[in-house]
Amino acid sequence: MSSLGRVRAEAGAAWRSFLRRRTAVFFTFFFPVILILIFAVLVQTNPGDGGSGGGIFAEPPAYYLPGYLAVVVLFTPLSRVGSSVSRHRESNRYEKLATTPLTRAEWLLAHTLVNVVIIGLAGLIILALMALVTNAGVSFAALPALAVFVALAVALFCGVGALLGSFAGSQDGVIAASNAIALPLLFLSDTFVTPDLLPQWFRPVMNLSPLTYFARGVRELTYDAPSVAVVGQSSLFDGWLINLVVLVVLSVVFFAAGARAIPQTD
Repeated sequence: MSSLGRVRAEAGAAWRSFLRRRTAVFFTFFFPVILILIFAVLVQTNPGDGGSGGGIFAEPPAYYLPGYLAVVVLFTPLSRVGSSVSRHRESNRYEKLATTPLTRAEWLLAHTLVNVVIIGLAGLIILALMALVTNAGVSFAALPALAVFVALAVALFCGVGALLGSFAGSQDGVIAASNAIALPLLFLSDTFVTPDLLPQWFRPVMNLSPLTYFARGVRELTYDAPSVAVVGQSSLFDGWLINLVVLVVLSVVFFAAGARAIPQTD
């Protein structure tokens, strides 16, 4: 069996395993609905004059689309892949996989592809709800680049999830560690909390978060589309293309680290 065949077989098994967990399926796709209904419909936004109304929801609704997408892009891979790695360790499945041609990178790639599909579907739900309840639609021209951002971010956090699952002592430890990492990243990565609400000294620290580049790139594509940088302009550094390049590099690094950390035997 070729490498592609092995990845396809493992991805098919992971997809069927996901579908058998009906509770996981329900909350994976229902969670974005709850998120949008609470924050975009009930809480809403208060831009004020010129978008300077103050507070955490002081920007127009479209500004927070990267934050809504970041929730599923961040939490789902960390918990799903981390729990899968931990569960495989506890049941000694890696000892059985070590007797097959399937490599650790192929195993992680297969599970990453499944998560890309799952989160992609959840992302479509978010986009549809945003367009329906807030009129914050996304142009079709931006969808291909947006899909690339989502896929890269999923691969990145699948790698982080593999690291957590490889080093945490149990599935409970994985969940605790993933929440401890995800919650600070979610609110300190230029998603829901705008940089001007944070102390001046902390703002450069936001650049250390991989999620920051996802959020800024998505925002450039969806919210700041008219001001997307063109080659030669001084604002190119803030454009979606630079954020995409950084995200590519980080995704490769964390995916490789996660694949290497997965135990062959345990």
